[in-house]
Amino acid sequence: MKIYRTIDEMRAGVQQARREGKRVGLVPTMGALHEGHLSLVRAARANSDYCVVSIFVNPLQFGPKEDLAKYPRPFEQDVKLLEAEKVDAVFAPSAEEMYPHPSPKEGERVGHPVTFVEVPGLSERLDGKSRPGHFRGVATVVTKLFLIVQPSVAFFGQKDAAQVVVLRRMVRDLNFDVELRVMPIVRERDGLAMSSRNAYLSPEERRQALVLHRALMRMQAMADRGEHEARKLVEIGREVMAEEPGARLDYFEIVDPETLEPVERVGRGALVAVAAWIGSTRLIDNVLLTAPAGAKGPEMH
Repeated sequence: MKIYRTIDEMRAGVQQARREGKRVGLVPTMGALHEGHLSLVRAARANSDYCVVSIFVNPLQFGPKEDLAKYPRPFEQDVKLLEAEKVDAVFAPSAEEMYPHPSPKEGERVGHPVTFVEVPGLSERLDGKSRPGHFRGVATVVTKLFLIVQPSVAFFGQKDAAQVVVLRRMVRDLNFDVELRVMPIVRERDGLAMSSRNAYLSPEERRQALVLHRALMRMQAMADRGEHEARKLVEIGREVMAEEPGARLDYFEIVDPETLEPVERVGRGALVAVAAWIGSTRLIDNVLLTAPAGAKGPEMH
């Protein structure tokens, strides 16, 4: 397994793979890998000939009061996990490599690019509403990764559902020649969605965090029983969240899975998304609802 630290090295590695007729797959990550990430890696290995995993804690997608400085960076452990999965290459650039310091004459803040990629509208919904500028940072770094690695296929997780919607639109609008594949959420045995930020949770907070999944499952159960008014389902979800004093709700919404616009009636595939703070840790989760019995709402694809 090769570890590339510079853009030029990574490009050279990919070019060699392409000369050998290999199909390139990319799994973008910020490191602190867990079984959710590894499920993406396995999908990439199964669907490409040359598997690249990027490890880059992207400063552009963190707000000024967010956890950039303390975000976990167990690089050596990540490398061992990826070696065991037989990954071909790891791209692990520094922030300076990805975002060279502009000259003072350009008048830009040191360490930030002059050019950004933004998907207006979609980027202001769900997490974008709570974290202004977050999806601009995501779209910018993923664009750079696509241009550097030039993958035929890239793999993302359903846990970051809003991110996937933003990136799909970006790929379509900018005519990137890459296929996005979205893999299911990987959960702990008790239902907690796997996340690098779970490492921040104390044992008590870890227990409290289960309320997110519990609320989603209650809403799915009510939909299965025939409730298809989004407003009523959201009320149910909020009631469950309120049962856990240690949870502070950010948002609870039911939206169209392609536009992220709120829906009034729930059809098959409606996205239920929740974000909440457990202590000082912000967690997200979601579920795509199955069809409620007798629902007459629009079917969503």
